[in-house]
Amino acid sequence: MSRTLSFAPLLIGVILVAPTLLVTSQGTSQKRTLILNGQSTNVPLIEVSGRPYVDLEALTKAINGSLSSSGDMFALSFSVSPTNSTPSASVSGPAGSAPTAQTQTTPSNQAFSKQFLDAGIEQMSTLREWHAALASAIQNGIPLAASWLAPYKAQATTNLRLAEVAAVTPADHSAYQLLNKEFQNMGKLSDKYVNRRADLTYISPDSLDNDDLNQRSLACGRSLRSMAASGEFVDDGSCS
Repeated sequence: MSRTLSFAPLLIGVILVAPTLLVTSQGTSQKRTLILNGQSTNVPLIEVSGRPYVDLEALTKAINGSLSSSGDMFALSFSVSPTNSTPSASVSGPAGSAPTAQTQTTPSNQAFSKQFLDAGIEQMSTLREWHAALASAIQNGIPLAASWLAPYKAQATTNLRLAEVAAVTPADHSAYQLLNKEFQNMGKLSDKYVNRRADLTYISPDSLDNDDLNQRSLACGRSLRSMAASGEFVDDGSCS
């Protein structure tokens, strides 16, 4: 009798930690073998105080996944398409009973594609760098100029285009609209303070703290990062 297995339950049951945690953990550690879909792997697995830990990068390679990072956020993506799954088989029951077909789990309609998730994380990283440069200039009284911030805007424009091309699922297209909204807000925020400097208007070091547009941009960024971490589209209204 054959069974259809997926990586999702396994990933939920295995705790992923950084190697530094394994080095500093208290208690004895023992090496173990990780089995995926009935096959032994070379993924390092160590048991510390009765709890299993695996190397995240090694696990990503073992499942042919993709690991992306942005700041303190890591996103692990892997394919769960039916074409990569073991075919379903009929399971015979007691004599006289009809066979029951196993059902396969299909990805949620709200799930992001791997390509779009990678492109979206890259765009969010660029927008965050753009915002950090603007904030640093304002807080330290550095004269702002459009030419100084232009490289950030150019890179964000390119990354936004790449995200648009990578969008294939309904969730991808919905999230792209929010990425575009965040890009537009960041452009307006940047132009706002560049124009103030050009008009010789005094800019207080804490101006961004009291700026509604800045607060909306930050809220939208947090919402997008949360979606990237979960791998699914959830519009909480922060980017509206």
